Amino acid sequence: MRSLHEPWELGGVPIPNRVVLAPLAGIGNWFVRLQAKRFGAGLAVSEMVSSFAIHYGNRRTLDELLVIDERERAGGPVSIQLFGQDPEVMRSAAAQVAAAGADLIDLNMGCPVPKVMKTGAGAALMKDPDTAVAVARAAREGSGLPVTVKLRAEGAGVARRLVEEADVAGITFHPRTVDVRHKGRPDYDLAARMVAELPVPVIVSGGMDAAEHVRWAFEYTGAAAIMLARGSLGNPWLFEQVLGTRVQAPALEEVLEEWRWVLDRAEEHLGAARAARYLRKFHPWYLARLGGEGAVQDALQRADTLAEQRAIIGSLGTLAAAAS
Repeated sequence: MRSLHEPWELGGVPIPNRVVLAPLAGIGNWFVRLQAKRFGAGLAVSEMVSSFAIHYGNRRTLDELLVIDERERAGGPVSIQLFGQDPEVMRSAAAQVAAAGADLIDLNMGCPVPKVMKTGAGAALMKDPDTAVAVARAAREGSGLPVTVKLRAEGAGVARRLVEEADVAGITFHPRTVDVRHKGRPDYDLAARMVAELPVPVIVSGGMDAAEHVRWAFEYTGAAAIMLARGSLGNPWLFEQVLGTRVQAPALEEVLEEWRWVLDRAEEHLGAARAARYLRKFHPWYLARLGGEGAVQDALQRADTLAEQRAIIGSLGTLAAAAS
């Protein structure tokens, strides 16, 4: 029986265990990655970042999305995910990512979002394997770092070329097609074939939101590691459950304490005013851990300041204490 606790390597970079945080678009900033590490993830991948935005010096991208906090490094390496279809732009962006302190670069060649695909990036690159290989090679040469590539089912036929011609160090494989996006059962048989056929580590992602299922997918596919994505939103305890260090669901006070930690880190990252707006997408995930309440959710979405949001969250603990 293989163990998710076993250390391994990606392109020579040591990783302490085989549970990985996926790149979560619009979410996976440094404090979300740090949170995953605190709960046991051995590797965390950033939200996808535009290679063009880095190359052309977009300030918000450079000042927010390329932030790597030293606290992240205590739990394992940091991977920054890039997307883009121009090899020379990718070469430039990858060099800047390396200078920012990343340990690995991941390339998104599986994104099914139309606004990404219409530029020729994301999963659209699978229709142009020569360009996909050139982009991956440029990222490797520009950064000097190990490069991994995230693919969907359409990329199965291009994976070997990426390894052999672009020296890709690993593949992350989401065995669903672009058309179904996040619906339907992933094709774990296809993932197992990828694992067997490729000479580099394969990380399997997709459709895993329960610890038992995650462990089953790890065994069934023979993957080098398993990547948790949407199932970990507002539920960092899933990392502990997958690794077997926790069995029970978090108690109310644990959820509230972690929720407050997220608010504090968001304020640290963005400042109070911007954090209050940004966190509106986070609140439903944590409230769902408590059973979810429509009136509370509405109040959180209407609250304009972090102080108001903290007061509402604090009231949940007060009400629970009174009820007990």
